[in-house]
Amino acid sequence: MTSGPDAAPAAGGTVAAGRVADVLLAVADAPRPVGVSELARRLGLSKAVVHRILSSLVDRGLLATSPGRGTYTLGAAAVRIGARALGSLDLRVLALPVLGELQARTGETTTVSALVGTHRIYLDQVVSPQEIRMTVELGVPCPLHAGASGKAILAFADGRLRAAVLAGPLAGLTTQTITGAGALRAELAEIRARGVALSRGERQAGAASVAAPVLGPDGHAIGSVSVCGPRDRLDPAALEGLADAVAAAARRVSDAVAASALTP
Repeated sequence: MTSGPDAAPAAGGTVAAGRVADVLLAVADAPRPVGVSELARRLGLSKAVVHRILSSLVDRGLLATSPGRGTYTLGAAAVRIGARALGSLDLRVLALPVLGELQARTGETTTVSALVGTHRIYLDQVVSPQEIRMTVELGVPCPLHAGASGKAILAFADGRLRAAVLAGPLAGLTTQTITGAGALRAELAEIRARGVALSRGERQAGAASVAAPVLGPDGHAIGSVSVCGPRDRLDPAALEGLADAVAAAARRVSDAVAASALTP
């Protein structure tokens, strides 16, 4: 064991780094935005220590504050890190062949999203060859209540996460976004019954999509597969016509995820 004047600073630095990691992971694991008091109690640290760590993580974009609530969620920098990590893991790799086949069958852009904290991100897409087409931005956090990809995840997510999102706030991204908890709860029940989610202009005006959940080994959604395109082309009848193909594609990805999890 090392001794002498350098030992204490090294140990202190290790403890400090561990505390920062513990705070970040505790916020990431929380099913809802979490406050200083709850984090301090959970981690066995003083409020002053937790507050200093939180402030440092917010300054670096790893955490974000909820205005007026004094609570914290993952920030954009943490989501980018998660996106890069997820991009190298099974979900994106396993989904890509399925996305390619789905795009060829439908002629529209196909995507795979992953659940990250209380949001989702697009991991990848296979873009439509049509001149007027939909494209998405990879790695950017999107709320779960707006759009087909998010609603498909939320409907099949762990109940605690669903309750946290329903507790709001539910921001209106467009005039079509569902912003009432009761209306969203009813929509999610319908999605669970049908197995697919539909959206026309809820997250992005002028866009439409149909999505189905990718389920993990525990039966909860870890992501979603979607077909998306211009709203003018994907009218309600067109979306209904795509639903079975999207649901089948998501089941194939879910099966591949399950098989991968069983592989030593």
